[in-house]
Amino acid sequence: MSQLPIVNLPTTPTPETPEPDSVRRLPKWLKRQVPKGNSHNHTAKLLEELRLETVCDNAKCPNRMECYSQQTATFMILGNVCTRPCSFCAVGRGRPEALELDEPERVAEAAHRLGLKHVVITSVTRDDLPDGGADHFYQCVTAVREKTGATVEVLTPDFINQPEALERVVAARPDVFNHNTETVPRLYRRVRGPKSDYRWTLELLRRVKQLDASTKTKSGLMLGLGETHEELFDVLSDLLDVGCDFLTLGQYLQPSTDRYLKVTRYVTPEEFDFLGEKAREMGFKKVASGPFVRSSYHARDMAETS
Repeated sequence: MSQLPIVNLPTTPTPETPEPDSVRRLPKWLKRQVPKGNSHNHTAKLLEELRLETVCDNAKCPNRMECYSQQTATFMILGNVCTRPCSFCAVGRGRPEALELDEPERVAEAAHRLGLKHVVITSVTRDDLPDGGADHFYQCVTAVREKTGATVEVLTPDFINQPEALERVVAARPDVFNHNTETVPRLYRRVRGPKSDYRWTLELLRRVKQLDASTKTKSGLMLGLGETHEELFDVLSDLLDVGCDFLTLGQYLQPSTDRYLKVTRYVTPEEFDFLGEKAREMGFKKVASGPFVRSSYHARDMAETS
């Protein structure tokens, strides 16, 4: 495998490397301007009216203002309380409330009124539900497609050790099935918690292709958690081995100073460009790589050009 050029790219640190003072301050390429106009307020008010959650709000996404201003959002179903204690995610955790059975229709109505041509649906993890919320995903995908005719992308939890749950979601025939790898195997339990399993993440993506070969699969990783370049390329090889079509690479940003993993380093835009190009050379059909890239960022562009 090709090696990274020594002169231009920094050596990736280990998790034990002390956090330098420079990591505590955002570099200039991670500072964003507030979009102009009132489209942001229009999207926010519509979501409030329809009582819908978005990952944009709950996960403190840095692209929220941009996406809302373009009248788009990533819908987060199954409530806003997660049953997993992931150490990177700002979504609330605890005991979730009961499912809202009219949520699929409300998601479809929002997608219709926003004029979305590509709809991304994600969720909290619901280990308290027998099927992990798989049937609710099915109902949401079906409702959106019937209401809008849009293409639909799902970004799901792992449904770990529940193959029937995965089958239910795939039965809805989403155009893109996204499940994030998040990080490298060495950091997996530390980042994603004790219930998560790197091998099952790969098996889930492999199984999607086995169930419906026409479904495009997608995965993403956060950088800046202490992974090495060698570890990253090993993961990309594993993803290609299970037929993963699309890849996203973005910068991890600590949601706040309490209880969340610290940023080990900020990856430069130039390095993201390099890593994205290497991923394309390795065989991914589409790659989005950059400091602000997130799982569903500009997802329609990736889906349309596939």
